[in-house]
Amino acid sequence: MLKGAISALVLPFKNGQIDEEAYREFIEWQIEQGIDGLAPCGTTGESATLSHEEHERAIKICIDQTKKRVPVIAGCGSNNTVEAIRLTRFAKQAGADYALLISPYYNKPTQEGIFRHYRAISKEVSFPFVVYNVPGRTGSNITADTMARLYHQIPEMIGVKEATGNLIQVSNILEKTDENFIMLSGEDSTVFATLALGGKGTISVTSNVMPKKVHELCDAWARGDVKEARRLHFYLEPLNRAMFVETNPIPVKTALSLMGKMSDELRLPLCNMQESTFALLKKTMQDMKLI
Repeated sequence: MLKGAISALVLPFKNGQIDEEAYREFIEWQIEQGIDGLAPCGTTGESATLSHEEHERAIKICIDQTKKRVPVIAGCGSNNTVEAIRLTRFAKQAGADYALLISPYYNKPTQEGIFRHYRAISKEVSFPFVVYNVPGRTGSNITADTMARLYHQIPEMIGVKEATGNLIQVSNILEKTDENFIMLSGEDSTVFATLALGGKGTISVTSNVMPKKVHELCDAWARGDVKEARRLHFYLEPLNRAMFVETNPIPVKTALSLMGKMSDELRLPLCNMQESTFALLKKTMQDMKLI
């Protein structure tokens, strides 16, 4: 079962190309630090600006470097159902463990359209997948009723990366599913609260920078050490906030550059941080002794 701290992987670039060496080294460092899973080609991996070839290559590199030591949840979502089917089929054949499928963006489908999108994928590719619900990116929310319908009617749908930040919705989804449903926080500041409601872990931006601490938070909760989990929640909160002072993944990639893990090269329309927000990020990292 998916659980614990799963990094929504940042993808390093060098001179406009995927920096494979830095990417492999970063994946290795994540595993050494105790991360529980890796999710390449999501929002944090700048998937929206990758060609199909680059998307597939980033997934293949992650699978190859990981070598089954932790689960790989490959980003395969699209607002084009046929394309999502193709990417999911590729991830399965490449050896990923799960697919992460964002709800169709821009189209703004109805709840029925959302259901049919995921059902169509499952009919074409029998492969376990996690729904990615992030209304701030997609323009539409997957309701708790639709989430429960997906879970109860589509065997391949095993859980959700819930990035609304809405704990009432988290609670409603868990109420309408069962104990096997994999609720993963998609908003770093809600990890502790999501675990308290019955969540299994997080697909995290912050864990790119502090994989060990995010793992320890999830592990403390799993061991029943509520006090330690709560302490780690508040310890991580300044960094959680700093990761979103500008659009993700601008701050997290900048942070990793400051740590010497990769270049801060981004693809347009994303661009380097403004001076004021960069200063805030740098001070937070200095205060937390990350640099």
